[in-house]
Amino acid sequence: MTTDGALALMFDLFVTCARVGGPLLLIALVAGLVVGVAQAATQLNESSVSFVVKATAMVVTLLLLGPTIGGFAVQYTRTSLQAIEHVVRG
Repeated sequence: MTTDGALALMFDLFVTCARVGGPLLLIALVAGLVVGVAQAATQLNESSVSFVVKATAMVVTLLLLGPTIGGFAVQYTRTSLQAIEHVVRG
């Protein structure tokens, strides 16, 4: 395998990680910010409220985007397994 091929595999890895983890992290960030602002405005500092809202938002996101996220993971796995032949040959 050439250096360019190895770099392409690593780039695909990072893109797949962003596609799989990005939506969940983004939803958790937005939910946390919204809950944080609401808690600051109401002076209700209960940690379980933040947890429940973030967990609910992430479950809804997984229900809506689960097949798409799974498709990205499966496609990367297929590509990686097919690349083993080229990596081993050199």
